[in-house]
Amino acid sequence: MSVRVLFFGATADVAGKRETSIDLGGNSNVGAALESVLRDQPSLQSYKLLFSVNQEYAELDTSISDGDELAIFTPVSGG
Repeated sequence: MSVRVLFFGATADVAGKRETSIDLGGNSNVGAALESVLRDQPSLQSYKLLFSVNQEYAELDTSISDGDELAIFTPVSGG
């Protein structure tokens, strides 16, 4: 199954791109997708990361289906 991965903020700077695609086995979740991303972008391990699947906040155990969009970003604060 193919998942579109979007990087925002600091994660885009570290990855050097805003978007990529990964292939995962069936019955995957955000945690499995993150493992795949970290193999390609190990420097992201030093960041506190947040996730969304199809524009809804997600946890590591959130299921991912073929064609889903996974966004990876860091916490943002404002003032």
